[in-house]
Amino acid sequence: MKVAVLDINGKETGRKVDLSDDVFAIEPNQHAIYLDVKQYLAHQRQGTHKAKERAEIAGSTRKIKKQKGTGTARAGSIKSPVFRGGGRIFGPRPKDYTQKLNKGLKRLARRSALSLKSKENALVVVEDFNFEVPKTKDFVAFLTSLGIDNKKSLIVLGDTNNNVYLSSRNLERSEVVTSSQLNTYSIVNAKSLVLTESALEGIESNLKK
Repeated sequence: MKVAVLDINGKETGRKVDLSDDVFAIEPNQHAIYLDVKQYLAHQRQGTHKAKERAEIAGSTRKIKKQKGTGTARAGSIKSPVFRGGGRIFGPRPKDYTQKLNKGLKRLARRSALSLKSKENALVVVEDFNFEVPKTKDFVAFLTSLGIDNKKSLIVLGDTNNNVYLSSRNLERSEVVTSSQLNTYSIVNAKSLVLTESALEGIESNLKK
C-alpha cells in the first residue's frame, strides 16, 4: 500500500512510501489488542495501597469494659474494626500488578492496532523534521497544517528529538514518542497517527521479526 509523504507544512512532497502489508494491512486481532492494552494499564498501577489491619494498630490490648451487664455487645479490644480508629477488615495490601505476555503476541497486537489506523485512514506519513528551538507555537502550527490540532494525536519519530518533544509537552491532546517506545495503548488511544519516514523504517524492522 502506497501513501503520500507530506512535509512539515502538510503539503505533498511528490514522494510516496510503501507500507508493509505484514504490518499495516493484516486482519486485526482484537483479543491481542485487548490483552496488550490490559497489560499496559495494569503496569501503570504502583500497587502501594495499604491499610492497617487489627494486628498493626497501635493501642492498648486491655479489655475495655466488663463482659456482662452493660446492655451492649461484648468488646475485648480498642483495636477492633467495629470501633473508630480500629483496624480495617481485609484492607488493601501491597500487590504486584505486572502481567506477562509473549513477545509474539505483543508484536501481533501492535500490528493489529496499526492496521486498524490504516483502515480508518487515520495514519499520516511526514518527512523527518526538526525545530530550531523548542516552541509550542511551531508544534501547534505543524498539527494545524495536518488538520489534527483538535484531535488526540500520536507523533512517532525515528530517534529522540528534544526540540520536538519539548515543543509538544504542554499539549494535552498530543504525544511524541520514538519508534522503539511505540505501544499498542498509545496507538489505540490516539485518533490520528503521524509517522516520520525514519520512524516507519524502525517500526517495520521491529515488527517484521
